Amino acid sequence: MIEIVAEIGTAHGGRLDRAEKLIRAAARAGADTAKFQIVFAREILHPATGNVPLPGGETPLYKVFESLEQPASFYASLRDICEAEAVNFLASPFGMESAALLKSLGPRAVKVASPELNYSDFLRILAGWEIPMILSSGVSRMEDLEEAVSLVRSKASQSDLTLLHCVTSYPAPEDEYNLSLLPRLAEVLKVAAGVSDHSEDPSLIPCTALRYGAVMVEKHFTLSRSDTGLDDPIALEPDDFRLMCDRLRELESLNVSDRGDMEETLFSWFGRERVRRVAGDGIKRLAPAEQASYGRTNRSVHAMDSLEAGTILNTENCAVLRTEKILRPGMHPRHYGEILGRSLARRVAAGQGIRFEDLV
Repeated sequence: MIEIVAEIGTAHGGRLDRAEKLIRAAARAGADTAKFQIVFAREILHPATGNVPLPGGETPLYKVFESLEQPASFYASLRDICEAEAVNFLASPFGMESAALLKSLGPRAVKVASPELNYSDFLRILAGWEIPMILSSGVSRMEDLEEAVSLVRSKASQSDLTLLHCVTSYPAPEDEYNLSLLPRLAEVLKVAAGVSDHSEDPSLIPCTALRYGAVMVEKHFTLSRSDTGLDDPIALEPDDFRLMCDRLRELESLNVSDRGDMEETLFSWFGRERVRRVAGDGIKRLAPAEQASYGRTNRSVHAMDSLEAGTILNTENCAVLRTEKILRPGMHPRHYGEILGRSLARRVAAGQGIRFEDLV
């Protein structure tokens, strides 16, 4: 059976009572898994990042992330509520501190968000847990996916690995999903494939993904789109989430050995031409909606403080962070260990990316 993940993320706003309502509503709507985000601002962004365009508008994301930080006991409570509601607990850490917190909870699996897919040292740490890993693949090229999967396999060759095809745009244009890519990803990368869907239709992308062999579908979940969570404006409310779940289970009840039965059902729900558009051509490429974000929403090496020429780089004065829209991107995280101990040839302002040409 396909695993249906309700991405609650930080929609709880740091309130345990609200988190409990979200978990219960997701369980009743048909979710198998409730997923959360363990947020510590300092390991995701630099304070100089400024405003970031999100579904709810321009957002001072560093400050918002700071306001969402919670202790381990909060996430332990979320895990326990999930257990009481008979749904799986799943979470995404975003750096070493949040990863350590999650590991202390004894998770059954770990989810890596798209921006961290190129965070080499982080992937090695998580792979070392030797539990199932789920990787989201938004704003990534095929070579990025190959590198990430190879790195994980080198540390945990026998662990289950699921890759969620994703278009990182809010909302994501449904015609850019290219879902016929899923079986190719599964075959070439030797992974299970699924989809993380940010499009507006409740069930078009998830159901078409199932036709192409998806084993997991993830969709943002909220009690109301008018709520103030970061992703609430593009999340599914309980009734729409239930519609998605019901349709996925109905498709699963068909003879899956005959994809024709499944396709005819999809055509009756969404229209033949619409289904074929979201199927795409099966060639992995950046979606048009993602192209401007490549190298910015994912990770690179940044200066934590204003660093003068001659400064020796260390783990305190430089870090692997998301760049976003204002700051200059730095070098790929795979080079982070190589540059520690090296000196700067020129000044790098606080928050800006550190590049090879900045080094002696």
